[in-house]
Amino acid sequence: MGKTIIISNRLPVQLQISNGSINAIPSVGGLATGMKSVHSGGESLWIGWSGLTDEDTPEELEDDIDIALKEHGCAKVKLNSDEIDGFYYGFSNRTIWPLFHYFLKYSEFELNYWDTYKAVNQKFADAIIENSDENDTIWVHDYQLMLVPQMVREKRSDTTIGFFLHIPFPSFEIFRTLPWREEILEGLLGSDLIGFHTYDYERHFLSSVRRLIGLEVSFNEIYLDNRVINVDSFPMGIDYKKFRDAAIAHASKSKEERSDLQARLDNHKASAPDTKLILSIDRLDYSKGIAKRINAFEYFLNKYPEYKEKVRLIILAVPSRSNVPQYQLLKREVDELVGRINGELSTVNWTPIWYFYRSLPFESLIDLYTSSDIAWLTPLRDGMNLVAKEYIATRTDKTGVLILSEMAGSAYEMNEALLINPNNFEQQADTLKQAFNMPLEEQVSRNTFLQKRLERYNVEVWANEFMNALKENRDLGKAFISEKMSSEILLSIEEAYSKSKKRLLFLDYDGTLAGFHKDPQQASPDEELYELLDELHEQEDTTVFLISGRDKQTFGRWFLPKKYNMIVEHGVWISRNGEEFKMLEQVKGDWMNKIRPVLESFVDRTPGSFIEEKNYSLAWHYRNTDPDFGTKRATELNTVLRSLIGNDDISVLNGNKVMEIKSSNVNKGRAATRMLSEDDYDFVFAIGDDWTDEFMFQELPDSAITVKVGLKKTQAKYHVENTARVRQLLKRFTKP
Repeated sequence: MGKTIIISNRLPVQLQISNGSINAIPSVGGLATGMKSVHSGGESLWIGWSGLTDEDTPEELEDDIDIALKEHGCAKVKLNSDEIDGFYYGFSNRTIWPLFHYFLKYSEFELNYWDTYKAVNQKFADAIIENSDENDTIWVHDYQLMLVPQMVREKRSDTTIGFFLHIPFPSFEIFRTLPWREEILEGLLGSDLIGFHTYDYERHFLSSVRRLIGLEVSFNEIYLDNRVINVDSFPMGIDYKKFRDAAIAHASKSKEERSDLQARLDNHKASAPDTKLILSIDRLDYSKGIAKRINAFEYFLNKYPEYKEKVRLIILAVPSRSNVPQYQLLKREVDELVGRINGELSTVNWTPIWYFYRSLPFESLIDLYTSSDIAWLTPLRDGMNLVAKEYIATRTDKTGVLILSEMAGSAYEMNEALLINPNNFEQQADTLKQAFNMPLEEQVSRNTFLQKRLERYNVEVWANEFMNALKENRDLGKAFISEKMSSEILLSIEEAYSKSKKRLLFLDYDGTLAGFHKDPQQASPDEELYELLDELHEQEDTTVFLISGRDKQTFGRWFLPKKYNMIVEHGVWISRNGEEFKMLEQVKGDWMNKIRPVLESFVDRTPGSFIEEKNYSLAWHYRNTDPDFGTKRATELNTVLRSLIGNDDISVLNGNKVMEIKSSNVNKGRAATRMLSEDDYDFVFAIGDDWTDEFMFQELPDSAITVKVGLKKTQAKYHVENTARVRQLLKRFTKP
């Protein structure tokens, strides 16, 4: 049984150097809490940056740091100050963070940031390789390490790798602006399972995969080489019991045991019993909408002046990335807003806003959660927002009102909260009034549902569900009928080939011998392919057929001078040894005049699609269309065609980004079996990549060796990853 390797930018411990010695103090909250159930005992290792740069670490303490970290099941990645500047403060937080939170104007696309990000990701990948084995399970976390999965995959092809993104994944239109968008996607696709907080983020990611790198996506599965990558949503929970128990313990404290902050809150409530406390807790980040929230509060007080001196807004802004210019500007803006509003609206007995710019200990957070009547959280974009869940967990009497931005990931599972648009001041003012006047019965009803859900789906359940899904994904390939072409299988096929006396090979072209091209007419064979086919064609006792849906004019131009055997248009035409094409099947083409106008209308309404007209078939290609739109149009066209065709002897073949209409009595399987019947072959081989090749796999005898290109459900016995592997396989047949 392998270990579980957890990888994040920071380790779940804080290192302190004091008097020449090292102390490692476990972190509380966040990911460290969530991973407790996964990172336990001797069966796991957590890899990350220690928090100390090389410049801050005395050389003589390096071994002591390793020992201290090992006691907590951790191993470090060493980073210097330049790497932290370029990787963390640069690309991670000046490029990815603003872009993924829809603040495109703040995104900086600096090449040196990107180069440092790649280099540091490689450092993390190298640390994983050094500390793990092939049978370990690897779980990579967050936007700082999006290249790591593929970097590990290149060295450990069979290792199980999961990735979880803790921030939003943006829509395709936003993500496509990133100069290194393909590299980021390819890095993530090194994973076996990619997790997001919400279905929206999952959907955005899948859309980008389809549109930018053209991979086949089926529901939430991505097909890449010999792997199926699963993409799913796992909304992160909190340590519900920790917050619940802390709130219960807080309520049992005597007056003397209470903190200074709690005493201040108690005094305020005693002096103004009708006053409501509104709580706002965030990191000081532009994505949290703090400035807009303060403006909305001013708007509320001006629209409903009767609530002046009856509400107080408590803002806790936790310092964050104070060396980044946008954060410095935001702090200045918030400081000025609070000062102006307090200056304009305060009375002798009332200050509308209490503003704290600091981090508070856990006990103080409980003071605020349990004392506040309303929690008001209005991020402009937020991956999850756990503060909303923490507030609800501490409401032991089930009172309190949560006002939550619909732009927060947690809004999807907290429908009982009052959901608002953070850009709509009018709505927020009305919602604050609704919260102020909400009956206790309604508060209890809403919070009862919320608490049950949060208790049931806590952070431990979140972590375990992801790990279980990752383990299940290991066996996903078993659901496919075909077996991966291993080196052992290849050797046995090669041996059978060399011992056979008469061989028959059927080779599909597009997607098998050659990759796809935006314009099918330009996907001509390269010299390497010609050399390979020449060697196969010239072998004694070997009959090779190129079998394709291509038209005879194109194949004739490419291959007739080579005198290859060819079957084209799915079995309508045949050419042997350089002879002109002859009809293999008697087919009619009078139906084409009825179908062609339908296809033309779909071309007009589907930018990027086009018609390929063959002698006895019509093909509608949509490889160059928007992937989602093209698939939608293909489904629509399929319905239209089947209603038009009715009982006619016409069929519709759905290939790889192409839909072909042809005579029903023509297919590759029928053509292949006719060739097989012409001689006594003791070795039969067929290879292809799409549904048109399934006819061959079905019709050829069980003794035939059938191979699918790509990991898809198939009647073939085996599968290989791509065209490069196809050529490698066929070259084995050319050995003397």
